[in-house]
Amino acid sequence: MTPTSAAPLNDPHAAPLHARHAPDTLVLIAGGGIGGLATAIALSQRGIASHVFERRSAFAEDGAGIQIGPNGTKILAALGAADLVRSRAAAPDAIRILDATTGRELARLPLGRWIAERHGSPYWVAHRQDLHAALVARVRAEPLVQISLGAEISAGKSADRVALASTADGRGWSGDALIAADGLWSGLRASLFASKGLRFAGKCAVRAVVPIDAVPDRLHRTEVHLWLAPGAHVVHYPVRAGHEVAIVAIFDDPNETSDWSTPVDITWVARRVTNFPPALRALLAQPETWRKWSLYALRARQRYTQGRTALLGDAAHPVLPFLAQGGVLALEDAVVIADCLARNPGDVPRALRDYERLRCTRVAAVTRASRFNGQIYHLSGLFASLRNRALGTLPAERLMARYDWLYGWDGPVIES
Repeated sequence: MTPTSAAPLNDPHAAPLHARHAPDTLVLIAGGGIGGLATAIALSQRGIASHVFERRSAFAEDGAGIQIGPNGTKILAALGAADLVRSRAAAPDAIRILDATTGRELARLPLGRWIAERHGSPYWVAHRQDLHAALVARVRAEPLVQISLGAEISAGKSADRVALASTADGRGWSGDALIAADGLWSGLRASLFASKGLRFAGKCAVRAVVPIDAVPDRLHRTEVHLWLAPGAHVVHYPVRAGHEVAIVAIFDDPNETSDWSTPVDITWVARRVTNFPPALRALLAQPETWRKWSLYALRARQRYTQGRTALLGDAAHPVLPFLAQGGVLALEDAVVIADCLARNPGDVPRALRDYERLRCTRVAAVTRASRFNGQIYHLSGLFASLRNRALGTLPAERLMARYDWLYGWDGPVIES
């Protein structure tokens, strides 16, 4: 089918199509975050044109740190973005697990060379802005990708031979498929898939970034630090080529908010960490402000596809952040949906059904593992003591090998 999207907007940020001949397929992508941009790059590499609609007037990724396991760094290499990320990322030597009530080290799980050799790709930690900037640079270099900024897809529809979309200002667009990569609070998920919505998890997260010089000497390591406490945990690691440290703390919290970046006064955090060790309290006292957001999961299992429309990333499967896989799952989605569309050039609905079939089992496994990790992290009393004893007794390599299924992902086997 010949692409039928309207001409590029009169936008200085728009990337025009440079292909000599129009490709046979055009995919509309709602959302210019990690998942949307990765999908556009993957499609272009397979000769498929796309049009990315980003509601913001300029690309600017929020957030602080992101962990990218080998299953994610492999994809960044395949997308041509790895070199752009590498110079700003860090490759931690280990995950250092500590008791946030006593300060005692419980385990030190290998990363660095061990995990890179085991899975053929490194484990990185980075600032989300640096990852996003790398994907923006790559997508602007792809001749088959068109970008419209300040354009929010507010409605969509799967017709018999075309996918239809309209922006919030009333303009209409059409293509062969519509992919909603518009995040946790996806409007298209609600309108296209009759979603039952999100369920508040009873927890919140706060994030901040501090200069490396603000980190106490005891914690000044190229490692992912994971502190465990009853009803809470803290993670911190170097970003920006080791010049800064990203901090995320998660607490039980009954107060629900839908904002991703609610400002929080430093005393809000300080009141919740009075029983933490001095070195950790000193680190958590460094940020002048924190940004808070509530954690959510879907109320019920969600279909990813319907006709010529599909959900991707957090719009399809928000995952609680206890396995550091939310962003990486979006990268996996991107290459799988691009492969499915490339293998079924004349049958978009079938391609999208294949995408859902190939992703649902994997996503369900990651979702369960993440939820289980959260339960383990926040144990108290006798159960926390048993957890700590197991962490101190079992060989570190054996503990990490339990995640071979996660980090060793090379993509699904797609039958011809």
